[in-house]
Amino acid sequence: MSRVSLKKMVSIALLSTIGFLIMLIAFPIPLLPGFLTMDFSDIPALIGALLLGPGAGVAIEAIKNILHILLMGSLTVVPVGELANFSAGSILTLVSWYFYHKKPSAASLAIGMAIGTLIMTAIMSIANYYVIFPSYALFLGFSVNMAVSQAQAVNHSIHSLLTLIVYSIMPFNIVKGAALTLLMIPVYARLRNYLQKRSAA
Repeated sequence: MSRVSLKKMVSIALLSTIGFLIMLIAFPIPLLPGFLTMDFSDIPALIGALLLGPGAGVAIEAIKNILHILLMGSLTVVPVGELANFSAGSILTLVSWYFYHKKPSAASLAIGMAIGTLIMTAIMSIANYYVIFPSYALFLGFSVNMAVSQAQAVNHSIHSLLTLIVYSIMPFNIVKGAALTLLMIPVYARLRNYLQKRSAA
């Protein structure tokens, strides 16, 4: 195994562990249902994608969620939440990397993350309607009606799965994407010199 490959594997493992630890610091967002919690564990995956490529970013998303399943979850049920977290984070990471890779700059990264947020929101809205909430009901016993009732307690406009998607899931993903963008830009500023050296090498 080459020194470069070993260094990359160690970096991915370290960033994945950091991502897992950040997942533990999840918190609810006011005016949204309590089952939607915010965390910033996609930051290590975004850093990994910028430093090591898109495959590394997706690997970090996968490993942090596997760690969460093994250490915090249950192997007796389908890990629906972790699969949703992996999907959303991977979409945002890949789209962000694509725009940044075309023209490496803070502006390109911000544009990529903004577009990634919109794409993530659209895809995850469809996935929640057709896959994620039905899977929660099937495998975890958390029915769609239970989710709608919890959401209705904070927003009386919610009365069905569709309105739950529109008034909760979509705003949640937009807020999360915006928060990640605001956090990632100063992180990129700290990494910029190193990234420029890597691209020049």
